[in-house]
Amino acid sequence: MRRCLHPQAGSTAIRLAASAVGRGSGGLLLPQIPEGVTEKPDPEGRQAEVCPSPVQAMGIKTALPTAELGLYSLVLSGALAYAGRGLLEASQDGAHRKAFRESVRPGWEYIGRKMDVADFEWVMWFTSFRNVIIFALSGHVLFAKLCTMVAPQLRSWMYAAYGALAVMGTMGPWYLLLLLGHCVGLYVASLLGQPWLCLGLGLASLASFKMDPLISWQSGFVTGTFDLQEVLFHGGSSFTVLRCTSFALESCAHPDRHYSLADLLKYNFYLPFFFFGPIMTFDRFHAQVSQVEPVRREGELWHIRAQAGLSVVAIMAVDIFFHFFYILTIPSDLKFANRLPDSALAGLAYSNLVYDWVKAAVLFGVVNTVACLDHLDPPQPPKCITALYVFAETHFDRGINDWLCKYVYDHIGGEHSAVIPELAATVATFAITTLWLGPCDIVYLWSFLNCFGLNFELWVQKLAEWGPLARIEASLSVQMSRRVRALFGAMNFWAIIMYNLVSLNSLEFTQLVARRLLLTGKGQGCGDAEGARNQPQGLGPSKMPPTLSSPRDSAGRAHPAGRGVGRENSPRMRCCSQASMTPSPHRVPPDHAGHPVCHLLWCPASKGA
Repeated sequence: MRRCLHPQAGSTAIRLAASAVGRGSGGLLLPQIPEGVTEKPDPEGRQAEVCPSPVQAMGIKTALPTAELGLYSLVLSGALAYAGRGLLEASQDGAHRKAFRESVRPGWEYIGRKMDVADFEWVMWFTSFRNVIIFALSGHVLFAKLCTMVAPQLRSWMYAAYGALAVMGTMGPWYLLLLLGHCVGLYVASLLGQPWLCLGLGLASLASFKMDPLISWQSGFVTGTFDLQEVLFHGGSSFTVLRCTSFALESCAHPDRHYSLADLLKYNFYLPFFFFGPIMTFDRFHAQVSQVEPVRREGELWHIRAQAGLSVVAIMAVDIFFHFFYILTIPSDLKFANRLPDSALAGLAYSNLVYDWVKAAVLFGVVNTVACLDHLDPPQPPKCITALYVFAETHFDRGINDWLCKYVYDHIGGEHSAVIPELAATVATFAITTLWLGPCDIVYLWSFLNCFGLNFELWVQKLAEWGPLARIEASLSVQMSRRVRALFGAMNFWAIIMYNLVSLNSLEFTQLVARRLLLTGKGQGCGDAEGARNQPQGLGPSKMPPTLSSPRDSAGRAHPAGRGVGRENSPRMRCCSQASMTPSPHRVPPDHAGHPVCHLLWCPASKGA
């Protein structure tokens, strides 16, 4: 959605995920090809190239003097360094707070500092689940290479057979049969040639994995019980539905191509994409995997090696960063966060979104490296949050973003130039995004805010095209036009951050950031007065009684006894049946029952790590 997704999220998140819609995903908003831009098709099914027209090259894209850009970069770097210094000092002061004990734990011995382990998703991927990922993907790469060398025309069959055996070995044969039932159902619907029926059946299948009692009944098909069961069940099931829906819609759009059930199974059980995504639409995947003798482009192997190395460096850099900056734990203690200076609080909000982008880029980057070795052109990593200034490009999962754009957003919104069709397109897109994330209060709020932001951009654009304003801008130089638009873009940038903090952290933390930055702006020590009245005499500000926080085990999982209640009171946030929301270190949106969920995988977080 934006994490469109994904609040990833995408969603993570919001995974999600996401991981999760901008003009044209909702982790997370659906991206749009701007007006005046043409798209060059690729006969091999690879991603299209976007070619800006001369008009698009003007205005906001116009080059400014090098000295001016250098000054802007210097100011930005100085602001980030100043905010980072405040965050570093706050992390040092709060390292021994009782509220931090469960999510700030001993880290690498040779660094000699504690580490922020509040994000269970990161812990899951790179500690408890790391060896499983390496083993499964290494086996896929090995068999794919052997098949490509011996019988390249059968490589798509090898992908499907290896993936199906891996799913059956992990989740059991009954789970495999359950997914085959959904695949067959959507395949039969595709034979009728009615797109509305295929989309409706696909959404109904997706809802069956998001809402009780069907979700409880279907989860019973998984054999055995293990820590990763919920993660794999929800990830594999939800992505399977999206892939089968893409196949059905493509079959309706191209009845002359006569796609078979075998084509659907090859597409769905490609292991690198099966559990965690990203999504490739069926037409692109089929065109690329059907090449009998795939040929690598010049420099492609070097690019794959560079991408793999970059992913490893990013993983290590994030781990080192968490030893010095506790950006995931601080938002869970509102009293402590309220005492941060304004610059540090703004940096904390900004760094949370940057981290979510880095996480999505790393997680998808690892999978995409394997896909590139298989001669595929998977969806690219999301655009860095620092380079964003419009909701139309804000998403954390390009795969889900492409899926929503192709089958919902662009289909309804057309060229995205009319107000009413655009409103209908965004509402429909975010409705599906909400279903993907798991309907609950916080997801409703996130969807509404981002849907409003996307439409508000179009309204402002229409206002700027109004005669008097258009003539004023026409009288300006292209450089000055860019400067004026940049002022509005800066405000839009912070709206993007605020709207997505709702899903990445908590509503209370978002309200705190908005109040401090927009209204009070009291700066450093703003919480000391209130804290001094409530703390025992003789205690300094750093020893104030901490807020309650749910206990967790060493892997970052919420303890089942947290707050003395069951899973219905999971500490991420309370949704649907509860009006109040309690901040917590969990950085994941909840599912339909109020349980925390991974924004990239959309599964209950209490069992995910």
